[in-house]
Amino acid sequence: MARVSTYLNFPGNTEEAFLFNKSVFGGEFGNDGIARFNDIPPQEGMPPMAEEDQNLVMHVELEILSGHILMGSDVPETMGFNVIFGNNSFINLEPDTKSETKKLFNAMSAGGVVTMELQDMFWGAYFGSCTDKFGVQWTFNCANAT
Repeated sequence: MARVSTYLNFPGNTEEAFLFNKSVFGGEFGNDGIARFNDIPPQEGMPPMAEEDQNLVMHVELEILSGHILMGSDVPETMGFNVIFGNNSFINLEPDTKSETKKLFNAMSAGGVVTMELQDMFWGAYFGSCTDKFGVQWTFNCANAT
């Protein structure tokens, strides 16, 4: 079945970020919960994994709104990765009501930065944006501004 999702990489705090997201949106983690790097079966020629990386998140996913799946993983520097948060990625949420929009906006912006307060826009929607406490950018666009 086709689906749209957003994938996020974190420098070691994926579990914390996804527990926060779960506290906002509810639901359960998909695919039997959080998969960790120590769940990878040993493979011939694969170098040993650093002990500090073994419990990091290899993959996690959470349905956040109307079937949209948010996925994530840790990308440890010991494996050659370097997470750089840019300003080119937003997760756009389109809640059904103004009150749900306010609730989600307030929860996601807590501890982060509000980049545009929620407000009625010229295109008829209730819109705002924020960067959450993990550096992820979110936009909120409620077409039913009631």
